[in-house]
Amino acid sequence: MPATSIAEELAKKQREISVSEFFERNKQILGYDSPTKALLTVVKEGVDNSLDAAADADILPDILVEVRKVDKDEFLVVVEDNGPGIVKKEVPNVFGRLLYGSRFHARAQSRGQQGLGISGAVMYGQLTTGKATKITSKVEEEDTAYFIELILDTKKNLPSKVREDRVVWERAHGTRVEIPLKGRYIGGKQSIFEYLKATAIVNPHARITFKPPEGDSTVFERATEEMPPKTKEIPPHPHGIELGTLMQMMKETKSYKLSSFLEEEFVRVSARVAKEICDAAGIDPDTKPKSLGLEQAKALHEAMQGAKLMSPPTDCLSPIGERLIKKGLKNVLGNLRPEFYAPPVTRDPSVYSGNPFQVEVGIVFGGDLPPDQPVEVLRFANRVPLMYQAGGCALTQAVGHVDWRRYGLEQRGGEGLPFGPAIVLVHVCSTKVPYTSEAKEAVATVDEIMEELDLALKESGRRLKTHLTKKAHRAKTREKFEIVQLILPRIAEKSAKIVNKKVPVLDATITKIMGVVWIDETIAYDRKQKRHTVTVNVHNFTDAGKKLNLHVLLPRGIAAKSFDLKPAEVRDDGKITWELKRIDSVDKASVTFLLEGLDEAEYDESDLYVSGINPALVIGAEPLPGDWELNYAEFETEEGPPPSEAEEEGEIDYDETEEALDDE
Repeated sequence: MPATSIAEELAKKQREISVSEFFERNKQILGYDSPTKALLTVVKEGVDNSLDAAADADILPDILVEVRKVDKDEFLVVVEDNGPGIVKKEVPNVFGRLLYGSRFHARAQSRGQQGLGISGAVMYGQLTTGKATKITSKVEEEDTAYFIELILDTKKNLPSKVREDRVVWERAHGTRVEIPLKGRYIGGKQSIFEYLKATAIVNPHARITFKPPEGDSTVFERATEEMPPKTKEIPPHPHGIELGTLMQMMKETKSYKLSSFLEEEFVRVSARVAKEICDAAGIDPDTKPKSLGLEQAKALHEAMQGAKLMSPPTDCLSPIGERLIKKGLKNVLGNLRPEFYAPPVTRDPSVYSGNPFQVEVGIVFGGDLPPDQPVEVLRFANRVPLMYQAGGCALTQAVGHVDWRRYGLEQRGGEGLPFGPAIVLVHVCSTKVPYTSEAKEAVATVDEIMEELDLALKESGRRLKTHLTKKAHRAKTREKFEIVQLILPRIAEKSAKIVNKKVPVLDATITKIMGVVWIDETIAYDRKQKRHTVTVNVHNFTDAGKKLNLHVLLPRGIAAKSFDLKPAEVRDDGKITWELKRIDSVDKASVTFLLEGLDEAEYDESDLYVSGINPALVIGAEPLPGDWELNYAEFETEEGPPPSEAEEEGEIDYDETEEALDDE
């Protein structure tokens, strides 16, 4: 057959396929590559939609998730919320059309962006069961709800209505979706229960009810009524913008001048900065952007990357925040009775490829957590738990790259997940999270994100080490103090009896033996007034008077008031300083302050620091970091090798000493 005839025959077989057909045949790309993952993914997409809808309408989410077993391997997933509802004409498109959504082009943080989530779940359900999805949606302005059964026409990527009606629904507003599908229900770390528990941790403002196929329902109550900050859409940031994207933007812009283009279509570019960029690129600021050729575009791109710019604004992002991370962890993990919640870390915003992002880390330690297993890493992106592909995720890899031996955890070889009774929460939020696939199961290893993760993890590790060091010093000193107080009076009593003299006062002797300044605090909570009363006591167990500066660092967003012993300095960033000019030997000084409007679990330990005294004498507070910056600069430098294990100094056997005294 002539070559031309073969080409013509092949040409006849070519045809365009719709995006729905593509994902129908490649459903694993969307996370439907096993029955277990499929069931979890459908729940996840429904919950993501509900949380985003509530956030858009400033509504505290109240979400019901129900999984019913219909047959041997068939389930019905129900997700119901109290969101604003969806207007009638948009319901079929939202649930029955892939790549249909309002967030794809928006540079603002959201859980869903591609428009693949809930419509992909509907498609998978009809693919495995042949059944339609049922949606009920009610907006506040209407008396009845709109009900529809639909399937997705994969040839045309359009919804096909099976049935629609108006129905009475008791909710004032909200949406309910019922998706039949084939799947497999399991327990364990990658279960629906664990996904919802993790969701409750990073969305402490949500109330989530879960009804499993068997057994009792579980309610994750909201830990706060404080809504996450609303996110605003912003233009791209010049740093990291790709050359091709820049050229496309110049082609599509309505600006007539290059300087105006830079000012109007990028964030953090003022008229002065725009002129500097143009000058650095050797291009007239009045040049039409559409007229720039490839070489000029390259020069402009290079000048943009080298420009000194402020970090992107934070109002396009919605980080959880240090206070609410701790509150969410306590609310969900409180039954494990952890001994320590490390003060969480929220890094300042950074940027990759023109996209702003922020990194957050929290650590939970001790209590009933298993001490002989790898630490559990809770991974989140835009407040969504990541349940699969942990090994290929930047968040897991960042945890493994930190040398946790420096911070008190066991780690063989100084690499890989450490062992110990700890949970590490890692959250990255961005206007565009760089997922490794459309299934959004893992974050890609972008250099800028990896660097920020490393800094945040080291900062959290330092805070854990501070706690462990303080705990060890306190325990050793307390034991010594208690034993000295027990044994010395008995020695003094027996000696006085032998020489027939009065029992001497031992305060000075005990002080010489102890030789420390002991700092502790008590925190009382008044539930009626929602008020914490914090008292910090400084005991001088040395043989001379001491003076020092006492510093307290309060979490972001918390302010103290009603001070007893006026501070020398109170700063807006939560840093408070007292000058304790003299504390006599065997005496103490105390400071008291109030914190109002917090729940009891929101404040249980102060960050205490001292200056103006040899820190080796102090138990219960850390040396003041340079310029009150909490050692941020120190965390960002390469740390030295882990300290070698010091040889234990010879310990006095106080038990033997006491027995000898009893035998006399």
